[in-house]
Amino acid sequence: MADAARVSGENTLSRNPLGNAKDLFIAIGVIVVVVMIIIPLPTVLLDTLMAMNVILSLLVLLIVLYSQKPTEFSLFPTVLLVATVFSLALNISSTRLILSKGAKFDGKMIRAFSSFVVGTGGNQGLVIGFIIFIIIIAVQAIVITKGATRISEVAARFTLDSMPVKMMAIDTEYSSGSITEEEAQKRKAQVQRESDFYGSMDGASKFISGNVKIGIFVTVIDVIGGIIIGAALHGEPMELALNNYISLSIGDGLLTQFPALLISTAMGIVVTRAAATGNLSEQVVEQFTGSSRIYWICSAVLAGLAFLPGFPHAVLFVMAGFMAFTAFQVGRKKKQEASFNEMMAKTKGGKKGKEDGVEISPVVPLDALSLELGYGLIPLVDKEKGAELLERVQGVRRQSALELGLVIPKVRIIDNMVLDPSEYCFKIKGVDVGRGKIRMSHFLCINPGTVNTELPGEKTVDPAFGLPALWVTEDRRDDAERAGYTVVDPPSIIATHLTEIIRRHSADILGMQDTQAILDTLRKEYPAVVDEVLRPELGMPVIKIQKILHGLLRERVSIRNMVTILEAIAEYAPLSKTVWFLTEKARQALGSQICHQYSDESHHLRVLTIAPDLEQKIIESKYETPSGVVCALDPLTQSAWIKAVSKAAAAVKSRGFLPVILCSEQARFLVRNSTDRELPDLAVISVPEITPDIIPEAVGVIRLEGAPSKEDGE
Repeated sequence: MADAARVSGENTLSRNPLGNAKDLFIAIGVIVVVVMIIIPLPTVLLDTLMAMNVILSLLVLLIVLYSQKPTEFSLFPTVLLVATVFSLALNISSTRLILSKGAKFDGKMIRAFSSFVVGTGGNQGLVIGFIIFIIIIAVQAIVITKGATRISEVAARFTLDSMPVKMMAIDTEYSSGSITEEEAQKRKAQVQRESDFYGSMDGASKFISGNVKIGIFVTVIDVIGGIIIGAALHGEPMELALNNYISLSIGDGLLTQFPALLISTAMGIVVTRAAATGNLSEQVVEQFTGSSRIYWICSAVLAGLAFLPGFPHAVLFVMAGFMAFTAFQVGRKKKQEASFNEMMAKTKGGKKGKEDGVEISPVVPLDALSLELGYGLIPLVDKEKGAELLERVQGVRRQSALELGLVIPKVRIIDNMVLDPSEYCFKIKGVDVGRGKIRMSHFLCINPGTVNTELPGEKTVDPAFGLPALWVTEDRRDDAERAGYTVVDPPSIIATHLTEIIRRHSADILGMQDTQAILDTLRKEYPAVVDEVLRPELGMPVIKIQKILHGLLRERVSIRNMVTILEAIAEYAPLSKTVWFLTEKARQALGSQICHQYSDESHHLRVLTIAPDLEQKIIESKYETPSGVVCALDPLTQSAWIKAVSKAAAAVKSRGFLPVILCSEQARFLVRNSTDRELPDLAVISVPEITPDIIPEAVGVIRLEGAPSKEDGE
C-alpha cells in the first residue's frame, strides 16, 4: 500500500509540475514582499522592483478596462492587497536607502522620476514637485478613493439586501420549468459570487485610503529625518540637506503614489460599473453615438467661441471641425440602421411577422426553434425576391412531420445585427445549436468523397455535415457538376442544415404541451388507447410519456406510429413504470419500422455483435440513478470500449454499410448509454427488435484490445 501511495504521489507530481511551480512561485513572491519591509535592498534591485510595481498597476487597470463584467476580475481585492503591501515595502526600502546614503543615493528610478515630473531644478523645482505631490495625494484621497469607498459600501449593502430576492426569483423560475436545475445552480453561484465580490471590495477599498495616508506620513518622515541626519549627524549645510532630502523624498513619494493612483482608478471603475456588461470601450462607443444632434450642437458652440476675441481660434476651429465630422458619421450610421429596419418591415409584408406559417420578427423571443440571419441574407426572405427560403422551411417542416412524426413548431426568422452579414444561426429555446456562413450569388460545391478534380474556389466546410466544400460562382456551376460535386444554392444550404438540426435535436423540440397536443389529436380517432394510457390507475402522466418519446427521438426513431407506442406503454406499464424500460418495450413494438430503417432492399441487416464476455461486463456495470439507468464501466474499460466500437464502426463504414450494433435486450440501453456522448449517430438494436422478415448478417465482432478471441482460446 505504501509503495502504491508513493507511486500515485509521483504520478500526481509528474502530471502537473507546472501547477506546483506556479503555487511555489506565488508563495515565495508573497513572502518576499513581506520580508522586503525588514531586509535592505540594493539600489539596482530597488529600481527593478519599482518598475515592476508600475507595470503591475498598469496591468490591473487594463484588465479592469477590458473585463466584460465587474465581477469577472474576482481576484481584484486580493491583488489590491498584495499591490498595496508591495508598494509599502518598496516605500520603506527606499526610505532606508535615502536616509542612509543621502546625497550618495543612486536610485535612478527615483531621481529620474523626480526630475521628469518636476521639470526644473533648484528651489523652484522642489516647490513645484512638492505642490504636484500634494495635488496627487489630494486627488487620490479626496476624489477617487473616497468616492470609490462610498460606492463600494453602497454596492455591498444593496447586493447583500437583494440576494434573498434574487435567490427566490431563481427558485421560482426553476419551479415553473423555465430553467433547468443546472442553470439554477449556476445562477445561484453567480449571485453568491457577486455578493462576495462586492463585500470584499468594500473592505479592500480601505487598503487604498490607508496607502494614501501612509504615503504622506512616510514623505514627511523622509524630509524631517533627512534634515536631521544630514545637518545634525553628517554636518551638511542646511540648504544642501534640504535640497538633497526634499528632492529625493518628493521623487520617492511621487513614484510610490503613481501606481497607487492607477490602482485607485481601477477600483473606481470596477465599483461604478455594477450594472454594466461588455468592456468599457464598447460601452463608450455605444452610449456616445446615440444621437448626432449633440455633436452638431457642440460643433456650433466651439465655432461660436472661436469668433470671440481672445480665444485660440485655430484650436477651436479644428475641434469644431472634428465634432462636425463625428456628427456626420453618427448620423450616417443611424440612417443605415433606419433603412435596414424599413427593409425588414417591408419583408414582413404588414402581417405582423407571419408569412406562410413562418414568423419573422425583429425581436428575439425564446422560441422552440428560430433562425437568425445577418442583414446580408435578408434577400432570402424578401417576398419581392421570391422568398425562396420561406418555402424551403415549410417543406422541411412537412418532411419532418412525415419522417419523425413530429410537427415542428413555426420557425421564427429573426434579423440579428450582431451576426456577420453573411452568417446565420439556428437556436432551440434560445440555445445556439448550429450556424454557418453563406456567400450570396455563389454555389456550395460539396465533395462526396469521390471527386479527384480540383476546381478553383474558396475552400470551406459544409455546415450541415462537415464535408469539405468549395464556394464557386455561377459560371463554374456546370464544371462542378461535371466533376462530380454536389452543387447546392444558398436556400438549399440553410434548408438542409435545418433538416439535420431537427433530426439531431428533435427531442429538445418536443415539449410537454406538444405531447399533450399529440394525445388530444389522437383521442379523436383512438379514444380507447389514449384513455387507457392516461387512466389514473396506470400512473402514466404526460411528462412520462414525453420522456419516452424523447428516448425514441434521440435515437432517430419516428414517433409517427403513436398508437403502437401507446399500446406498448399500456401493456407494460403495470410491470414497471421506469422510463428506460417502457422505452425499450416501445422500441420492440416498433421493431419492424426500426429494422427497415437500417436494412437494404433484400431485407438483409448488416450488424456488429459484441463479444459475450464484454457484453456481460456491460450488463454487470448497470447502475441505477435518480434520473435513470446508466452504464458505469470503470474509466479504463470505458476508454477501451469506445476505442473498440469506433474501430469496428470505421471498418463497417469502409465497406459501405451503416454501423449497427446488435445485442441482447438487457444490454441494449446500456450500450447506447455508454456510446451516446462519443458516437451519437451509432445505431443500437436488440434481438427482440428483429422481426421475422429481417435477415441479420454479422459483419464484425466488437471486443476489447488484448482480449482473446474464440479462435485464440481454442
